[in-house]
Amino acid sequence: MDVDTLLHAGWIATVDANNSILTQHSLAMNAGRICAILPRTEAKEQLQARLSCDLDGHILIPGLVNCHTHAAMSLLRGIADDLPFNTWLHDYIWPTEARWASEEFVHDGTQLALLEMLRGGTTCFNDMYFFPDVTANAVAKAKMRACIGMIVLDFPTSWADNSDAYFAKGLALHDQFRNNDLIVTAFAPHAPYSVANPNLERIVVLAEELNLPVHIHLHEAEAEIANSMSEYGMRPLERMQDLGLLSPRLVAVHMTQLLPEEISALAVHGSNVVHCPESNLKLASGISPIVDLVNAGVNCALGTDGPASNNDLNLFGEMHTAALLAKGTTGNASALPAAQVLRMATMNGAKALGVESVIGSLELGKDADVVAVDLNAAETTPVYNPVSQLVYASSRFQVRHVWVKGQHLLDNRLAVTLDQDSILKRARVWAERILSQQ
Repeated sequence: MDVDTLLHAGWIATVDANNSILTQHSLAMNAGRICAILPRTEAKEQLQARLSCDLDGHILIPGLVNCHTHAAMSLLRGIADDLPFNTWLHDYIWPTEARWASEEFVHDGTQLALLEMLRGGTTCFNDMYFFPDVTANAVAKAKMRACIGMIVLDFPTSWADNSDAYFAKGLALHDQFRNNDLIVTAFAPHAPYSVANPNLERIVVLAEELNLPVHIHLHEAEAEIANSMSEYGMRPLERMQDLGLLSPRLVAVHMTQLLPEEISALAVHGSNVVHCPESNLKLASGISPIVDLVNAGVNCALGTDGPASNNDLNLFGEMHTAALLAKGTTGNASALPAAQVLRMATMNGAKALGVESVIGSLELGKDADVVAVDLNAAETTPVYNPVSQLVYASSRFQVRHVWVKGQHLLDNRLAVTLDQDSILKRARVWAERILSQQ
């Protein structure tokens, strides 16, 4: 059989239903999809490839899914560190965005984020930011994969003057990319405290009609809960439930403040939670009870949040932190084992975005979003369990190759569809510009 690309790997972590780890196997891609996974000796005998890669000592994993980002905020990395959440957001981030957020800012910031994510093995991300059309076009040009948020806020921004404009522009974006193989859309109301009931009710109706996820910050910090109790007489999640938002469409980000009955409600309604451990720790927002959520049957994915609060887009770091944090907070060394954390960063993220039939695992017929991680380094030698090594010892800098839908986008750590020198130059120009106005 003729195939486009044939990868001979030391290990393949399929992230299938059994979390299978295959040793000395090969993966074949054809027409953008995975067409064969078989022992290396059989692959060499049975398959003829236009491109063949020997990846001894490498593990192949599904492309990582970063389930919560504000990609363009890469240009604000480190601008307001070591501050409480409300001070960070209201006194620094929102004023800076009001001054600088523009199509140019979003284009250049998104390109920097795409470069960082690609070099870290992330092939798909779920974004929430202004000028989502600019973000989507940058993703399309780079041939990466994304879920682009149709952001909604109650107040005017550089992206939209009023609620009707947010919806009109968002729906135009959805129509533009509705037939795109790599880009999907979601409604992205910013948070319960920044979007009032009428707009949330409108989103519930449209999300049902268009079969789209709803991506929202929720239960991120104690102050959010207290303010909701004062204004609405109920906690934010109860308000979301009353409005009809609790469903398998809900992609609830952060969720650091949860009661047992709220965890049960999320499970009953099939809602999704995105765990952003490093951002929550850095902003001292709290720690999501992720083990309780997982044990209740809630689909839990991983996200980085934006580079202004993390300060990176590194899912290898999030996997490592999530695993250790779960063990430390529960006193149970078996909590969130490596294979489960890898699933959170791949298949669970795909499920939250409604694309689990296409990506999230390395299985026949799925799109060939594949990452090759080199475990030959001193820091990851010897290898007894490659998935444990991936989560507990390896780094994003060991990502050597990345394919999205069968296209080679990172070749021996060099980006193929992104101009690294130009992107870095533009980022430095932005830093000078922003600093000069502070």
